Amino acid sequence: MDDFLADWYLWTKALHIVSVIAWMAGLFYLPRLFVYHVEAVERGTATDDLFQTMERRLLRAIMNPALIATWVFGLALVFTPGIVSWSEVWPWAKAAAVIGMTWFHHWLGLRRKDFMAGKNVLTGRHYRMMNEVPTVLLLVIVFSVVLKF
Repeated sequence: MDDFLADWYLWTKALHIVSVIAWMAGLFYLPRLFVYHVEAVERGTATDDLFQTMERRLLRAIMNPALIATWVFGLALVFTPGIVSWSEVWPWAKAAAVIGMTWFHHWLGLRRKDFMAGKNVLTGRHYRMMNEVPTVLLLVIVFSVVLKF
């Protein structure tokens, strides 16, 4: 298995990067959709249905597969010999940030269900503030991996 992972390292790394980009795009866009949804859309209208459809499709067709692919290819990189040294700080910082990003993903999924049920209580301002969470986590991840601090 070690030889397989080492032989496919560059492909795995490229697929991991593509998956992360797709996932991040969704993590940035879905909270923005929630801002517009809560601030400009009246419950039970055709526009409400349209926003719910866009939010559902973004989450299910793009974000969920990208999350899974990110984890699969990321774990493959972790298990590739010579790539990660767990005696250093950077992989732990990255792992914590990825877990935080995954939590945020699931939090967004719960908020989407609130919109579906007509039970959203959060404001556009709240969603705007939460939209900064993936940015902070992204910075931790990128600086951890590139600088290996």
